[in-house]
Amino acid sequence: MRLTGAALLGLAVAFAAWAGGLPQFSLKDTAGRTHTSSEWAAQRAVVLFFAATDCPLANGYVPEMNRIQQAYRARGVAFYAVQGDATVAAAEVVRHAKEFGYTFPYLFDPQESLATYTGATTVPEVGVLSPRGELLYLGRIDNRQEDFGKQRPQATERDLREALDAVLSGKPVARPRTKTLGCAIVRKN
Repeated sequence: MRLTGAALLGLAVAFAAWAGGLPQFSLKDTAGRTHTSSEWAAQRAVVLFFAATDCPLANGYVPEMNRIQQAYRARGVAFYAVQGDATVAAAEVVRHAKEFGYTFPYLFDPQESLATYTGATTVPEVGVLSPRGELLYLGRIDNRQEDFGKQRPQATERDLREALDAVLSGKPVARPRTKTLGCAIVRKN
């Protein structure tokens, strides 16, 4: 049996997750810069925000994610948006990132390596990782979205901020997994 490049990458990412190792990647962002997992070593935590151009729930969270990034970047937290639909044309993603005003890198991940590594299945979903790639939190940003079509005026639980505060304090995240409401991550295969 012959494995394709995508299958080999998937196996490598799965092995790294199984072995507790840092995922190895080299991904371009919408500004054309290349980002690698080696950037994580200098951080206290890494946030991956899985997004999509056509998901209104994810798009509605961009301002909040920009605020959270502003509040935590000086504390050593790196933020990346990750395109959750690998079938969307690059030009559309670039246009989308500009239109919605992302203040942190928006990564193209055509092999869906970061979604596979974290187990993310939905946008908007966030993963918080250690500099070594350990998944510390996976789930919602907050509880503003109660159900499809039903939203609170303000969040009463701020899951991502609480997870980051715990990680930065050297404590375990109280709820390392929360249910995310949103659009499915679209897989190419």
